[in-house]
Formats: sequence, structure tokens, C-alpha cells
Amino acid sequence: MIMRPGQQLLLPANPLFIWVSLIAALAMNMLLNMGLFGRAAWVPDVLAVVIVFWCVHQPLRIGVGTAFFFGLVMDVHQGALLGQHALAYTAMAFGATAMHRRLLWFPVPQQAIQVLPLFAVATLLALVVRLLAGGSFPGWNHLLAPLIESMLWPVVTVLLLAPQRRAPNPDDNRPL
Repeated sequence: MIMRPGQQLLLPANPLFIWVSLIAALAMNMLLNMGLFGRAAWVPDVLAVVIVFWCVHQPLRIGVGTAFFFGLVMDVHQGALLGQHALAYTAMAFGATAMHRRLLWFPVPQQAIQVLPLFAVATLLALVVRLLAGGSFPGWNHLLAPLIESMLWPVVTVLLLAPQRRAPNPDDNRPL
């Protein structure tokens, strides 16, 4: 792949770091659901942001199967209809994997705008499944979650790419 001018060459992602970040995002989701805000509809889905990030940056390691598994875990944790989050995360991971080559050509702020529809579709899928199962409408503030998740994209990008940006053995003769 031809790199953009000024783009830094990254080290390979450590698979252990990928899985630890996914489990940490799952724990953060669980804490946000149980914490101060309860199950407020506008609370962002941090796990969804991290899944999309790894589907974009490491599509051969993290994909639809991983998203489905974490979706089932979130369904069990929230006591939701089994498959509600799994369907939303799977559709979101498929979309992220389909657009990962094009998305990486843009700067991070423009990437955040382009992943907004992924988060919106995932939120709407989960909402439709919830309403079809007889649940109640959580309110219009439910539409704030994809916007907040999109605003988290630059933060997650900086945090999760940080271990790959360091030089393995820097010296004056090897600037890479």
C-alpha cells in the first residue's frame, strides 16, 4: 500500500494488546451501564468504537465473529434480547471492514465523520430489534450516542495507535 506523505510507519499491532483493549472497552461499557448514568440512552458504546477501530486497522485479526461474540456478551450483561447487540455489532464490523482501505486515506477528523453512519446504523438496528420485541422507545436523546461515539474516534485512535508509533531501536542511522 502506498502511504500518504507525512504518514508515520507503524509497528505491527500486538495481538495481546488488541484483545486487552477489547476487554478493557467491554469493562468500561459495563461500568458505564452500572455507574452514575445507569442505562441512559445517550451514553456512548465504547466497545463499539474499539471494535470499529480494530476492524479498520486490523481487519484480518478482528472481524465479524469477534463483534458477534462481544455483542452476545453485552446482551447477557444488559439483559437485552439475545442477539440485539450481536446484530448491531456484526453489521457495524462488516461496514468497517468493507470501508477500511478507503477510510485510512483520510485524516482522523474526517475518519470520525465517516464512521458516524456506522455508529448510527448500529444504534438504529439495536433500537429496531428492541421495539420489535416489545420494548419501549428510550427517547430522542438516544440519537446522541452515535454523535458522542464519533467524537470519541480521535481519542481512541491516539490511544490505541500509541504502542505502534514508538521506534523499536531508534538511533541516528535508522530514522524509521
